[in-house]
Amino acid sequence: MAAEKVEQALVEQWRDILALHARTQCEIDRELHQHGLCASDFEVLDVLVSGPASGACSLRVQEISERVHLSQSALSRLIARLEKGGLLERAMCPEDRRGVRVALTQKGRALHGEVLPVQRAVLTRMLAD
Repeated sequence: MAAEKVEQALVEQWRDILALHARTQCEIDRELHQHGLCASDFEVLDVLVSGPASGACSLRVQEISERVHLSQSALSRLIARLEKGGLLERAMCPEDRRGVRVALTQKGRALHGEVLPVQRAVLTRMLAD
């Protein structure tokens, strides 16, 4: 009986986490929509701005996929859409001709700077205890 209560509490905690994530994701989407972005778009821009510890100005698609929770095909479509919008650019990876590197354009960097406070304000509001 005690084990069932512990398990039920664990399941409820998990569902609370999922619900908080869903509400926060929807709120970020709503706030960023007026800037022409969704939450996933912002995450890719944010990952590119943050870059790796090495200080490189571009990342391989594989490096982005390790930090953004999207399928490979969804990430590829998102990158193509952001590239079409002039927010990033793709180039062949010089160290591995099969790989692709992605970098922000000036337009992408400027838009990220504009919406960063919006996204962070949503996180603050939604995740405050």
